[in-house]
Amino acid sequence: MLNTVKTLVLRAAGVNCDRETAWAFEAAGAQPHSVHINRFIRGEDNMNNYHILALPGGFSYGDDIAAGRILANELAYKAADQLRRFVAEGKLVIGICNGFQVLMKTGLLAGMETGGAAAKTGRGLPPQKATVFDNDCGRFECRWVHLKAADNGNCIFTKGMPEIISLPIAHGEGKVMFDSEDTRRALWENNQVVYQYVDESGEFGGYPVNPNGSTDHIAGICDPTGRVFGLMPHPERNVRPRHHPLWTRGAIPKVPDGIHIFKNAVKFAKKNL
Repeated sequence: MLNTVKTLVLRAAGVNCDRETAWAFEAAGAQPHSVHINRFIRGEDNMNNYHILALPGGFSYGDDIAAGRILANELAYKAADQLRRFVAEGKLVIGICNGFQVLMKTGLLAGMETGGAAAKTGRGLPPQKATVFDNDCGRFECRWVHLKAADNGNCIFTKGMPEIISLPIAHGEGKVMFDSEDTRRALWENNQVVYQYVDESGEFGGYPVNPNGSTDHIAGICDPTGRVFGLMPHPERNVRPRHHPLWTRGAIPKVPDGIHIFKNAVKFAKKNL
């Protein structure tokens, strides 16, 4: 169909949230396609056949070496041309949990230098200037958290959403860190911080309010264009009212927080078909 938004849900060994992510995009009005990374590496498919790219959560390649590192290297060294063109054409990319870790390690989120800087790395993508590291608590965290929107208005995925939302997390490496103070400061100056961990009243705090010790309580960031978005919490796990643990008490929004993110993406993509 001509007006169908085709979403690529990228799979690899160990990815385990692809079905939930595909279902969320379908519920938002898109046509999801779950495709293994090897099809793009072998030239059997091309990312630019799609309108939205989603990197779902899980443990790609068992998080060997570091969370998301191997999949990030595959994208940077074996599929960089496709990914770079996808972003250059103004399409949308979202990375959730492990997908966020992957995006951080590709260099697509923090420090978006291009051209010579990227070429010097031999990767075909910008150099990595930020990462997502081990939780300060030293263990896997699985809980619901509150997120407060940073005052940037830049991210396509979060337009018109409530100031404070609630989503679940499930990660052992969620601490956002930067290679320098200059990188951290540039992120704020470019309006790239999208969400920060807060308590239910919107106040910052230590553990468990900030469940991983993330710098500046950061839970999600976008690139300078607002079209590439990564976040540690899982919006695909809060797209139906019964997903929320408080649904029986009537203390949740009528429209689940997570579905807004997927609907915003589909709405934007439709305008650019």
